[in-house]
Amino acid sequence: MSDEHKELSGAPQPQDDSPVGLDRQIERFANRHDSREDLRVTGDLRGSKARSAAEKFITRLTTGVIYVCAIMGCLFLGIIPTVVLITAMAWLCCSEFFRIVRMAGRKPNEVLGLGAAALFPIAAGLWGTAGIGYVLLLLILLTACWYVFAPFANIADVSVTVFGPIYTSLLFSSVVLVRRVDPGFECAFLTFGMMGSMWVNDSFAYLFGMAFGRHKLAPKISPAKTWEGFFGGIFGSVLVWVVLGLIGPCGLTALVGVPIGLVVGVMSVVGDLFESRLKRGAGVKDSGNLMPGHGGLLDRTDSLLFGCMTAYVILLLGGII
Repeated sequence: MSDEHKELSGAPQPQDDSPVGLDRQIERFANRHDSREDLRVTGDLRGSKARSAAEKFITRLTTGVIYVCAIMGCLFLGIIPTVVLITAMAWLCCSEFFRIVRMAGRKPNEVLGLGAAALFPIAAGLWGTAGIGYVLLLLILLTACWYVFAPFANIADVSVTVFGPIYTSLLFSSVVLVRRVDPGFECAFLTFGMMGSMWVNDSFAYLFGMAFGRHKLAPKISPAKTWEGFFGGIFGSVLVWVVLGLIGPCGLTALVGVPIGLVVGVMSVVGDLFESRLKRGAGVKDSGNLMPGHGGLLDRTDSLLFGCMTAYVILLLGGII
């Protein structure tokens, strides 16, 4: 068998320490290196893919842990830290919303919108739902004045100016409304569980979708979401609310926790898809880059906005808070 046939067959080659043999080994190594250069540049080597996946997971996990710990700490410290945190988060979410609509061609009045976004949680903490009504009325009146005296503004700009703080901050104020019911540990635990049900929903949806996902939920809005992941997320949401019911904060029961978990789980998915459609309409992938591994803050809280307000309304109407 010739040397070339031996090389092609993959049979063990005898060590050749002669100058000619060393040159051939160096040449083979150089050819192999050159053949993998394109994969190395694009990051498609097996080792590069594994390292990239590990880095993304660690970054995402670290950011998520800090995010959850910050929220939990403020909730259990009391109403004032909760108001401060939610005010900051709502303002940032509204800012990211305005960034999205600007990229879609709209020109909102950010002074009015961001001002209202900062005031909604503060007013909710001070006066409850009445405070939210005061801020909403003020926002509408001031935006109307701006529209009258600003000839360049159009009705679409007015709409997004008012809708931005309502969507991000007014809905987010539901966290403050639940927390202010009772200054003690019990209501803090209920509020954290309410928010936690949305986080578990997202996690279960991802895990079930990865393991069993076959049927697309909304392919034109969010191609990665599946019906299998949707039902897995609903199961996670119900599970959290049932556990909350077994613990019993504010008189909540496990039996009542089941329908709450179902409705809140569905609405949190609606919130996620709503924000996905906003981004798709503007042609952006993430609302921002504030949270490494997650994108913008609005990307991380989109399900909370609809889910928490839904939970607040159900808990209120059900006489639990």
